[in-house]
Amino acid sequence: MNVHDFSVKKMDGSEQSLSDYKGDVLLIVNTASKCGFTPQFEGLEQLYNDYKDQGFTVLGFPCNQFANQDPGSDEEIADFCQLNYGVSFPMFSKVNVNGADADPLFKYLTNEAKGVLTKQIKWNFTKFLVNRDGNVIERYAPKTKPEDLKADVEKAL
Repeated sequence: MNVHDFSVKKMDGSEQSLSDYKGDVLLIVNTASKCGFTPQFEGLEQLYNDYKDQGFTVLGFPCNQFANQDPGSDEEIADFCQLNYGVSFPMFSKVNVNGADADPLFKYLTNEAKGVLTKQIKWNFTKFLVNRDGNVIERYAPKTKPEDLKADVEKAL
């Protein structure tokens, strides 16, 4: 089993198979619009633009599980990300990343790459780097800035 075995819900309500990204290096991120780390959207967009032509994609998953920092609808979140940060990488429907109702993709990711003290995601903007074969390479803490991932992304590419 790997990331390519999952399907996720797009913001328009349709399903997308992550097998569509076979051959790409992925950075999967749980995001929030009203978080101290929200400005990382700018860095994520820059990383995406720098490497998308080499087979790199950022996948954003809004989450409202941490201090109610993404309460809007999918449409409101998409508008916010585009208007404020010019986000052009794929953003998906809001998910839970922890607990019994956690999205199956995030259950898989947290089992594959545990955090420092726990496998649970501690906050918004936790990042998972996935290789071209759909296997998790690394997990990064929310405070890790997207620009600090360049060397790892380049190595994965």
